[in-house]
Formats: sequence, structure tokens, C-alpha cells
Amino acid sequence: MSPKSHRKVRKVVFPVAGLGTRFLPATKVIPKEMLTVVDKPVIQYAVEEAIEAGIEHFVFVTGRGKGAIEDHFDLAYELEATLKARGKTAEIEILKASRPNFGAASFVRQQEPLGLGHAVWCAREIVGDEPFALGLPDMLIHGRPGCLAQMIEVYNQHGGNVVAVEEVPHEHVNRYGVVALGKSFDERTHTITGMVEKPKIEDAPSDLIISGRYILQPEIFARLEKQKPGAGGEIQLTDSMIALLAEQDFFAYRFDGTTYDCGDKIGYLAANVAYALDRPDIAPKFKPVLDKLARR
Repeated sequence: MSPKSHRKVRKVVFPVAGLGTRFLPATKVIPKEMLTVVDKPVIQYAVEEAIEAGIEHFVFVTGRGKGAIEDHFDLAYELEATLKARGKTAEIEILKASRPNFGAASFVRQQEPLGLGHAVWCAREIVGDEPFALGLPDMLIHGRPGCLAQMIEVYNQHGGNVVAVEEVPHEHVNRYGVVALGKSFDERTHTITGMVEKPKIEDAPSDLIISGRYILQPEIFARLEKQKPGAGGEIQLTDSMIALLAEQDFFAYRFDGTTYDCGDKIGYLAANVAYALDRPDIAPKFKPVLDKLARR
């Protein structure tokens, strides 16, 4: 690999232009990324995961009706002034902790819903010629350290491109992007020899699926620019990664953590329970309520 592959990962791209139709009517006027898990919007968990990994700049690929995301990461002057006047210092600190540094957040529009690959391509001018992280906020990954921090460790060791993967039941592989593995470096890190988006169950190369976290080299943008529509008539990121695989190393990393698909009602409800039980200020009172509900 060239020395460029080991440049520091400073930026992360968050595709947040989706309509969230599976959560209507809640998402009629509220972006699905602003739905809360316990007391934080889903998108805030993704940003905090990136901050833990050392990310310095946050690129949000938005669409119409997503202004609440931009407002959430802005200074709410009236609210903070009111809290200050009332002596609510703890609440003020909570708000400060949720904001990226000044100038550290950029927002770009994806004018048409043309797929994940197209959303990533829309961030090309802001990312520029440097490696970047990509995080799908719907896929909330609960673990310590966070998934991106674990992946940065792998990237610092191997360079190239790193893709988070996890195992699913074989009968579910046709729902996801699936990887084929080559050389193993340890029980969690492997080279990738192939990828396929939503394969037929009998054709899947493994039971390891792509889990919504990536570290990618900037050459992916040139592949995305030329990429023809794939599965679902959309520009598929997986197709462009397959093209780049012929020229650059890709590594699959089986991260330590639990994924909750917050684009799905069951996954979203499960995430609320899991994160609430992980909170020492909530769990002692919440667990008896759960036990009571379970006995019904």
C-alpha cells in the first residue's frame, strides 16, 4: 500500500437524507435520525461514537425537511440563556457536550434519493483527497470502545479500507451486503476477497454482512461517479467498493458490540431498552418495570 493509505482519518460522513417511511406518522415532520433512544437522538449517538474515535469534522448528507438535524448541533441561544438564568448548569453542560466544535460540521444536500453510494458521492468536495469514515446512523452499535474507535485501530495497523462486519443467520444474508474472506490476521481481522449486495441465499460467499461502518480511501469517489445503478435501481456503495477492491486492500473487521437497526421498529425498541439498562441513573427503576411487563 502507498503511504497515503495511512493518513489520519479526520472526517466522517453521515448519510441522513432518508425519508424514514417505516416510522410514519412520527417521521412526517421529524427526521428519523432525530427519534430518541432514551434521551438522545439517534444521530447524536453516531456523532459521539465518531468523536470517541478521534474524528474532527462531521459531514451530514441531508435532504429536504432535515433542518432539525442542523439545528440540533447548533447553539440554541435562547434555550441556553434561559437555562443559565435559572441556574440549570447541568443541563447547559449536556447541551455543550452534544455540539461539535465551531466549524467542525458541514451539511450538503442529496437532492434525489439515488442510494447510499450517491449520498456518499455528494460529500466528495468536503471530504477531498483524504481517507474518511462513513457511519450509517440507523445502525446503532452498542459497545465499548465504540465500533469506529475499534476500526481506527485496525486502519492504523493495516491501512487500506476497513469494513465492519458481523455474522447473521444464513437465511437472512439476502437482505445485506455480504463479504468473502481471505487471509486472517487474527480472529477479528481478515482481508476481503469479494463483496456482493443482497445475494441469493444459495450464492452468498459467507454469513458475514456489512454493518454500516466503513473507513474508505478517497479513490472511492471516482468509482462512485462512474457507477451505474445496481440493486433497487440505486447507486450501490458496495458495487463501487468491489471496483476499488481490484486496486486496494480491503479488511473486514468483526467488531465487539451489539447492533440495533433503528430503521426497524423492533430494533429501535430494543435499542431503547438496552441503552436504558446501561444507564445507572435509569436502570434501577426501569428494570422492575420491565420485569413486571414480562410477567404479563
